[in-house]
Amino acid sequence: MKPIDIICIGEVLIDFIGHEVNTSINRTKDYHRFLGGSPTNVAVNSSRLGLHSILVASCGQDGLGDYVIRKLKANNVNTDFIGKSDTVPTSVIFVSKSTETPDFIPYRQADCEIFENQLPDEIIANAKIFHTTCFALSKNPARQTILNRAKKAAELGLKLSIDINFSERIWPDREEAKQVLSEYLSNDPLVKLSEDDCYRLFASVKSEEFIFDYFHKMGVSTICLTKGKNGVVVSDIEKGLFFQKAIPIEEIKDTTGAGDAFWTGFLFAQLRQYDLNTSITIAQKLASIKLQNVGRLPDDININELVT
Repeated sequence: MKPIDIICIGEVLIDFIGHEVNTSINRTKDYHRFLGGSPTNVAVNSSRLGLHSILVASCGQDGLGDYVIRKLKANNVNTDFIGKSDTVPTSVIFVSKSTETPDFIPYRQADCEIFENQLPDEIIANAKIFHTTCFALSKNPARQTILNRAKKAAELGLKLSIDINFSERIWPDREEAKQVLSEYLSNDPLVKLSEDDCYRLFASVKSEEFIFDYFHKMGVSTICLTKGKNGVVVSDIEKGLFFQKAIPIEEIKDTTGAGDAFWTGFLFAQLRQYDLNTSITIAQKLASIKLQNVGRLPDDININELVT
């Protein structure tokens, strides 16, 4: 049995989330500090669900970097593969607190300083899933490191995964983004993306048929499209289409990290070898918990309730 459930490789950063709900960054006066970064959230969430996750990422040799390490350790995430840069500071993103898609301003520094020696072959060989993000692939040296390590992971039989959290603010060159994504997607990862991600990636509204056809043609077997209050659709090349309505929520407190909670639940279910319908259900349950909490998931999550 492989001892590592999920390798998460990509951005670690500090989210400064606005205190006032549905207020623009221009008008927000106060911010609260949270550990952030999509693969970081998946690593933390996975650990809190009882999985063994490691995070391969980089921060600065500074106070915020110390905060990153402290919070990861507090959540039982292995920090042996976190690089600390002496030349650039920890990356920071200011985020509006929103019940819809939040606005953000990124200040990227150390998050892209990820090198191949941070993830040896023997660690990859002991893992089950290799997960990353479009954000992480947007900038070198992290991009080439991830592409090379992903190829090795595929050779060693790991299931790959990616959150295509594309944003033109992070990656202004859409065509380059599509080319880099095509290289990663050739390894047949599990793909997660939202309607907002698709709109930003293609610079226009696209139908579900277009989206699924586009990614299936790149060699992807399973694509999960999240549609906010309109539910979730999964297209699997062999098993067909699956749709589930969104779980009704009386009060959404914060959408930041909801997609990461969803995908953690989906990967958790896949590791447990549940079918796609059950995987979507578990993913939605975890996302609904996150939507009702600001910052990270609460401490008292009952795993058994998620899977029943």
